[in-house]
Amino acid sequence: MSLIPAFEIGVWNCWILMLYLPLHPLIMIAVNKLVGVGNINKKMGDVPYTRAEKKMLNSMVILMLLACIYSIFLPLKLRTLWFYTGLPIYLIGLFMFILAIVNIAITPEGKPFTRGAYRYSRHPMTFWGNIMHLGVSIASASWVFLLFPVVVVILLHYLVIAEERGCLEYYGDFYREYMNRTPRWIGVPKSVKN
Repeated sequence: MSLIPAFEIGVWNCWILMLYLPLHPLIMIAVNKLVGVGNINKKMGDVPYTRAEKKMLNSMVILMLLACIYSIFLPLKLRTLWFYTGLPIYLIGLFMFILAIVNIAITPEGKPFTRGAYRYSRHPMTFWGNIMHLGVSIASASWVFLLFPVVVVILLHYLVIAEERGCLEYYGDFYREYMNRTPRWIGVPKSVKN
């Protein structure tokens, strides 16, 4: 990774790998139409964010928008070890991200997402989205681009707590039992108190 990353517009820049971000809602709708049971937007529900959490959410959205804009100017390091290391990480993340969307789509309305990828993490889409971003950062050999997912992970920590709070209110003890047996993040042991 260079101290000062390249900054040029090109066809083979990171924007190609970052397309999942603006296309994420369309991917969810397409997967839901193929395998879904009901309306995916109703399944996601409303999250009871506090005022501070709404500010964090807005900050995260702005940060991800900046990452997408920056990706237009950030070339991939094609035919280098950086690229050949980052691309498989990205592709694994993309596959698992889409698998989590399929798990949402096949879950009946009114039920929490607890099957498939959700057996191993309460937030697999978030986890694998960050893995994809890590893969893009490596494939571009950009430490600056790596800062985006680091800050997003910090913001997401508080936002997923709000999501879980909403799920506890909506699903009650069923979701509490799910929280007791499923870690928040893949690879991070479940804490005693969630």
